[in-house]
Amino acid sequence: MGVSILSIIYIVGAITFIIGLKMMSHPDSARKGNMIAGAGMLAAILGTIFLYKNEDGTGLQNHLWIFGAIVIGTLYGVIAARKVKMTGMPEMVSLFNGLGGASATLISVVEFNHLAELNFPAELSTPGTMAILFSGIILGNITFSGSLIAWAKLSGKLKDFAFQGQHIVNILLLLASIVLSVYISSDLQSENTTVLFAAVFLLSLVYGVLFVMPIGGADMPVVISLLNSLSGLSAACGGFLFDNKVVFTGGILVGAAGTILTVLMCKAMNRSLTNVLIGSFGGSKAAAGNKEQGAYKEISLNDSAVVMSYASKVMIVPGYGLAVAQAQHTCHELQKMLEAKGVDVKYAIHPVAGRMPGHMNVLLAEADVSYEKLLEMEQSNEEFPSVDLVLILGANDVVNPAAKSDPSSPIYGMPILDVGLAKNVVVVKRSMKPGYAGIENELFFHPKTSMLFGDAKKVLQDLIAEIKSI
Repeated sequence: MGVSILSIIYIVGAITFIIGLKMMSHPDSARKGNMIAGAGMLAAILGTIFLYKNEDGTGLQNHLWIFGAIVIGTLYGVIAARKVKMTGMPEMVSLFNGLGGASATLISVVEFNHLAELNFPAELSTPGTMAILFSGIILGNITFSGSLIAWAKLSGKLKDFAFQGQHIVNILLLLASIVLSVYISSDLQSENTTVLFAAVFLLSLVYGVLFVMPIGGADMPVVISLLNSLSGLSAACGGFLFDNKVVFTGGILVGAAGTILTVLMCKAMNRSLTNVLIGSFGGSKAAAGNKEQGAYKEISLNDSAVVMSYASKVMIVPGYGLAVAQAQHTCHELQKMLEAKGVDVKYAIHPVAGRMPGHMNVLLAEADVSYEKLLEMEQSNEEFPSVDLVLILGANDVVNPAAKSDPSSPIYGMPILDVGLAKNVVVVKRSMKPGYAGIENELFFHPKTSMLFGDAKKVLQDLIAEIKSI
């Protein structure tokens, strides 16, 4: 009876995941969708703890340890989620991906040890089971070590690193992991099985490190999306191994959603998915993109306020500088003030604006900016010729014309927001220091571009004050 109820709980949990994922596709319903999926997961966890029975009819033991771990993890998660700033979300997402990968790896390791203790019986150690088991280890380890490197790079603790022939080394590491897995599965009774298993474990960990290390610049959001996809696929392997349908379904949904997003972002960035997998793009060419640009001109707060107040259409380009300054609410206030004066205000959102997919959308949603005001890159580029003023807030690489004009630039080939098509451009930056990709931006030296230096939030507050006095 208990098993039947548990099966129903799993089905309900899987349905909540699908409903939740669907609702997360729109900002208005995203929070509710997250809650629904979370409730389904909680029901599945509690159902497993209290209703699961193995073949001997024995349920899960060690409830004290299980609930102790749940309480500690829950408390840590709640505190971390409440404390983290929007600028720290990419790092937190990387850690979540890494923990998901580590969990999937542990599931596969436990199952391997279980089979080893039974001397790998043929009925349990089928080629299909071993393929899933090794897939869980390889994908989980790549996700774990790659996500930790991504976290360290996003938080500024590590810089891009690449060496001659690294792409070849990466490919060899991945192939060696797969070939060794096949070899072990073909002769499980070999006395070297345990040693070779450890080799697969280490090789996949090293691959995760090396494939993320050279990635830099505006390509990091693509890698984070890929790691998210791999964490889902590795979790699905764990669900398959233990015949747990809800884990399998959840992993497949995360893996599929992450894969679709990765492919879309690769297309948006004009990148190859193969190059992503072998770490073949990013900051390694950063130095090549720098060259002497000439002089730039500054604009005063008063002049900026006047131009914006008498414009018909203003386009705001939010970037990481806006997130760092926590200026989203002030930016929304400026938008409402300009609209009260009859100015048409919209936001141009690049697919990789910020440090992770959807970063800017979430940031502006937090400030209650209407979703209809957010234009995707293609829509924005169509509107720029009719825009009187573009206000760039801390964005750099996503508006850099070098992506189109300089083949030596590390961001060459990446579609950008063509802000240069607008009549005037005002760039709000703290200094002339290059952006995340580490290269100069020739847009800042263009005759129609003016620089307005300062913290994004302070500048916006001062602009609002100036506009009020006009």
